Amino acid sequence: MGFHEVRFPASLSFGSFGGPERLTDIVTLANGFEERNTPWAQSRRRYDAGVALRSLDDIEAVIAFFEARRGQLYGFRWKDWTDFRSGRAKAAPDYRDQVIGVGDDATVSFQLLKTYRSGEQVAVRPIAKPVKGSVRIGLSNNESQEGVHYEVDATTGIVTFSEPPNMGVQITAGYEFDVPVRFDTDRIQASMASFQAGEVPNVPVVEIRI
Repeated sequence: MGFHEVRFPASLSFGSFGGPERLTDIVTLANGFEERNTPWAQSRRRYDAGVALRSLDDIEAVIAFFEARRGQLYGFRWKDWTDFRSGRAKAAPDYRDQVIGVGDDATVSFQLLKTYRSGEQVAVRPIAKPVKGSVRIGLSNNESQEGVHYEVDATTGIVTFSEPPNMGVQITAGYEFDVPVRFDTDRIQASMASFQAGEVPNVPVVEIRI
């Protein structure tokens, strides 16, 4: 699958709308009860960048980006302004934000994760596209140093330690991240007259599995 490690202009994704979607199969039984199931382990996010376009220069930038991705052919990075940090939205990443694993004296590589909690229920999301330079890692509440104790692959979200963490040591992480997406259309229709009249083109993008 083709993927370009380039981010859709963040200034143009700011103001877009979208978020996660789930796929749920619902069967209503004869007695009125329901059986519900989902084939998706993870949600999938959709966005529309069209509503964020504010000028003809913005449209020109989107068309150039669309052409460089060959429409739907190549994926790219997208900044979801409502969910792009490991911790609170207004707080800088802290190495204690998320638990990504526990040491076992053998494993050296760990996937970045983000856990969403509501009451006793949790959903764990793999983070495959961290922002380069934003990742901070800790072992048992002690921050480690990138380039000395670990390396981060910004294209996969995998953290690799120089030595396996000790048995039972909690591995934590803080980071900013992008969403891997592609355009969900092979056509962008834009008109100078309609844009000046307040109409904006539809520019849908959809998350892809990496």
